[in-house]
Amino acid sequence: MVEKKEIYMSCFDTMRTLHIYTPKGYEKGRKKYPVFYMYDGHNLFSNEDATYGKSWGLKDYLDQTDTQLIVVGIECNHEGNKRLEEFSPYDFEDAYIGHIEGRGAMLMDWVVEELKPWIDKHYRTKKTRLHTGIAGSSMGGLMALYTILRHNSTFSMAGCFSSFLYPVMEDIKQDLKECKLAESRVFISWGSDEFRSKTALSYGTQRNLYITNALIQKDVTVFPFQHVKGKHNEASWEQELPYAIPFLLQK
Repeated sequence: MVEKKEIYMSCFDTMRTLHIYTPKGYEKGRKKYPVFYMYDGHNLFSNEDATYGKSWGLKDYLDQTDTQLIVVGIECNHEGNKRLEEFSPYDFEDAYIGHIEGRGAMLMDWVVEELKPWIDKHYRTKKTRLHTGIAGSSMGGLMALYTILRHNSTFSMAGCFSSFLYPVMEDIKQDLKECKLAESRVFISWGSDEFRSKTALSYGTQRNLYITNALIQKDVTVFPFQHVKGKHNEASWEQELPYAIPFLLQK
């Protein structure tokens, strides 16, 4: 089942919609479940809610595989460049839209300090870090990577799908250098058709493998996945679910 709930987001002084998935049998049972927090919640479950009319099909996948998981999808701010600001932990310059002041660190403080305690209070969750994951695509993939590095005491799993990396790579390298990580699992994907040329694909692959190797050096279990013919869209990320979800939930 997927339900929508409005919640006050104190970090931005606004209301925001959550898209919350609970597995089959949740309503009648007493079992507790691991939780994934995911960005762009409106794009996860329903084509009707999805920005471009195509969702990840995440509800169908979880139902069909009987995956025992709660997913908390956090909807983005759809106004102007607010999504870029809220879903980036770093400031950066973009050739087309100019300067972006990253506010992602504020968002993740709110997730850790307010949203997770609220979910743990109102849903039957397994509260420990070993049962708590974060995931997203594009800017959400960047946020998932940032979160596993900077909030590792809360999250042990991260799904970084087609992460936005290019202009913030030096910030990521610094966080990779400074972070201390406990037992963690990270899925990192990038599609071969996301890039405009073979040269761009080579650089994109290099960035993702740099992150992969740096995480491995920190004793993190990593699944780097280059999606052949994969594009930067929900249809491609849907195809990656059978690789990412079982890997991240494996204990």
